[in-house]
Amino acid sequence: MFKIRHPIPGEPPGALRLRHESPKTASVITLIDYDQTHLEERVISEPSELLGHLYNKRVTWINIDGLGDLDVLRVLGERFHLHPLALEDVLETGQRPKAEQYDDYLFIIAQMLYLDAKKQMCGEQVSMFLGKRFLITLQEEADFDVFDPVRARIRSSSGRIRKAGPDYLAYALLDSIVDRYYPVLESIGSAIEEIEDEQVEKPMKQSARSLHQYKRTLTQIRRYVWPTRDVMSSLLHEETGFVRPETRVFLRDCYDHTVQLMDLVESYRDVLSGLMEIYLSSVSIRTNEIMRVLTVISSVFIPLTFIAGVYGMNFVPEFNGRRLPLNMPELYHPLGYIGCLLLMLGVAIFQIVYFKKRGWL
Repeated sequence: MFKIRHPIPGEPPGALRLRHESPKTASVITLIDYDQTHLEERVISEPSELLGHLYNKRVTWINIDGLGDLDVLRVLGERFHLHPLALEDVLETGQRPKAEQYDDYLFIIAQMLYLDAKKQMCGEQVSMFLGKRFLITLQEEADFDVFDPVRARIRSSSGRIRKAGPDYLAYALLDSIVDRYYPVLESIGSAIEEIEDEQVEKPMKQSARSLHQYKRTLTQIRRYVWPTRDVMSSLLHEETGFVRPETRVFLRDCYDHTVQLMDLVESYRDVLSGLMEIYLSSVSIRTNEIMRVLTVISSVFIPLTFIAGVYGMNFVPEFNGRRLPLNMPELYHPLGYIGCLLLMLGVAIFQIVYFKKRGWL
């Protein structure tokens, strides 16, 4: 899910090329052009069809699903004067969320996380070019995104989105991305609670492995949420006019959400660290219990082994008709075997009773 990709050493800056792991599918271009009274939504087959929407007075949202067509990126770069370094960052997915200022637009990168139909965590990079009258968004894949609620608001003309500019649209998309982090973290929180119950009842190696995996996942999510907070802060203090003052109020609310997400991530990380300590303590206690039982068993059998060893030496009481002193007459006693067993049983019972009284059992 989390991808870390690096440029090829020695490659010139701004070079547009597909990586080996990049999808080779064609890009799908969707245009949504709107204002308070007008709405146009359609799929664009040729990038040249966008020329008529560059300088109108409406908000133009161009969404590109899939990064497999470099020609589309080159045409967009020429038509909208997008810097080659920014386009290179679009292709180098796994970037740190950031907001960069250029002459004619703001370049924003965000990391989108969501749960698919199988409740599996998925993620991809979303790149945005925010201009005075346009917003271009580029996504890695076309299967799913978190922007459907925003599209529904545009189609239904509900709220203020049809009255506002592209900066408010960019806020709405960023807010949708940030809000989708909550279900992801809630699923992790539920899994952590289940592991916590398992740890209390019976610690297992599988639980420890799951704890480690979730800790790594939270670490990666923290790498996304922390810079996203910085992105919101930079947009709040942006002074070039791409973000209007009335939109900054909403960005402040989105900034608060990123702070809440950071608190959730940190609290879950603390819980995982505590659970790992509980697991190690439980394993240590269980090992000590086992060792105590084994030690008691060994302590009981040590004198019994000594007695059995003594009577297993089989010294004879007579030699050449002469009685030997200090012999072992009980070896030939009719009840010698029974007596020896009773002696060992008595010693074992005495030891067990003694251990009980001392609290060792």
